[in-house]
Amino acid sequence: MDEEWYDDDAGPVVRPYAVTGGRTRPAANRALELVALVSTTEHGRAMVRTLDPEQRNIVLLCQSIQSIAEISAQLSLPVGVARVLVGDMIDAGLVRVTRPARPSERPDVTLMEKVLDGLQTL
Repeated sequence: MDEEWYDDDAGPVVRPYAVTGGRTRPAANRALELVALVSTTEHGRAMVRTLDPEQRNIVLLCQSIQSIAEISAQLSLPVGVARVLVGDMIDAGLVRVTRPARPSERPDVTLMEKVLDGLQTL
């Protein structure tokens, strides 16, 4: 059975592994959360014309901060592909990522309640 690599409605179809070179993780093996926030760097803006189409789209989209999930949805990329591309782009200095705080890095609830109580007494 021959596979069709063209869809009349969608146009040419490229399998995700073709975009990432067959990788399912970025070269640096980063774990990027769906809510990690991505923004374009000055270097990314300067290099935009020389990038592959997917990276160019990410650089342009992330002129305003976007999460990994938003990049995936906005560019119609599988989440795994978005993670690999963003991870590679971090290494190239094209984007920067702000990661969510881990539960162990968050302030203690008791401390936050004391701060809130102090603010309410003002």
